[in-house]
Amino acid sequence: MEQADSCRRVAIEAVTDVEPPALYELIESTLESASMLPGALTLESAGAVAPSETTARNGDEPDDGIITHAAGVQLIYEGLRLTRSLAHEEPWSDGDETDVDGDMEILAADILVARGFYLLARTDAADKAVRTVQAFGREQTHRLDERDDGHAATTRDATLERDVLELAVLAGAAAVDESPSPSLLERADEIAAAVGTSFPPAEPSTAGSESCVSERSLEESTTDRATSVTDS
Repeated sequence: MEQADSCRRVAIEAVTDVEPPALYELIESTLESASMLPGALTLESAGAVAPSETTARNGDEPDDGIITHAAGVQLIYEGLRLTRSLAHEEPWSDGDETDVDGDMEILAADILVARGFYLLARTDAADKAVRTVQAFGREQTHRLDERDDGHAATTRDATLERDVLELAVLAGAAAVDESPSPSLLERADEIAAAVGTSFPPAEPSTAGSESCVSERSLEESTTDRATSVTDS
């Protein structure tokens, strides 16, 4: 999926100046193995609301601005996902205050979110990005009070995926100076309900293509306006 590869490339380019090398390698490996569903949905959303902006480049990479929006969404998600994982695993709870891996991971999470914000700064998606991070903080705080209730905890966790997919739709539309239709936002919610707290694997050959979920859903909801920009 060339578009997903482009999104991954731009996301990695956004962190190339991170030091020390060990921290950069951790961030790079996180992005290399990540599902590109948030970024892919951003690209598809741009094509769905403004097909004339994307079909003219059929077979080519999307505009740099669109890919930058997609990479910003992807970076924010990866940073928050890593933060959530650390909050659940609590790597410092064993009393080892010198847990270097845990320290590196929390630094990586902070950098991923910060670089994602940088890519979306001064765009119409910036406010939604802020609200996504704020909602994540609230949900994870409430989750601490519900840790013994597995269903409630899972529901709290899944808020991240739902909010990120909504951010992806908004960011994609903003990249082409458009607004997403209500049906497009509703479809993002449906995709979120299907994936839960885990996006499909990055490899299209396993558990179905990550593009299949979003591509099929967008085409169903936007009819003749839904020209996908993530065709395999």
